[in-house]
Amino acid sequence: MKILHLITSTRGNDSVSNRLGNAIIERLQKQFPISEVKKKNLAKSPLPHLGEVHLTSFFTPAKDRTPQLAQAVIHSDDAIAELNMTDILVIDVPMYNFSIPSTLKSWIDHIARAGITFRYTESGVEGLVKNKKVYLAIASGGIYSEGIMKEVDFTESYLRNILGFIGINDITVFRAEGLAIPKIKEIAFPKALRSVEDFAF
Repeated sequence: MKILHLITSTRGNDSVSNRLGNAIIERLQKQFPISEVKKKNLAKSPLPHLGEVHLTSFFTPAKDRTPQLAQAVIHSDDAIAELNMTDILVIDVPMYNFSIPSTLKSWIDHIARAGITFRYTESGVEGLVKNKKVYLAIASGGIYSEGIMKEVDFTESYLRNILGFIGINDITVFRAEGLAIPKIKEIAFPKALRSVEDFAF
């Protein structure tokens, strides 16, 4: 069992999403003792935001790429190869301004490639990344899983849609929320940990 842990928070050891992600990893390792966990810290080693050279490299056949284009596509090729070798993906997702960190968006931009991880057909889009399980460890200062703020939560909804677009639909979400709300913040993380402990992995 190969597990890829994407770390996206800039807060290091103080990151609640990272601590929640680590709790998920611990449970997975208990469930699958013979497993390999690879950590990829996108906050410390981000993939470049897409520029013209990257997009050009994506749409240029390998045999026609210049040395510059061949270098530009490496980030994407490596990220996709790593994803394809992964059985379980754990993604730490701190909410930044209602959405995901830009480093996570960059990773997504490099793995979502037409003809490689999805394709357009006469009957619609077909995701080409198969047989993956994803766990999202979402952390937020407010409460966004329900109530009036649910409609502005663009973390879970975006990730479910874009991952589903490339073929990954088996997604489980754990949340540590209300981390900035008085009388809730003290219990927010312990509650999230209990949800992980109670889950049947």
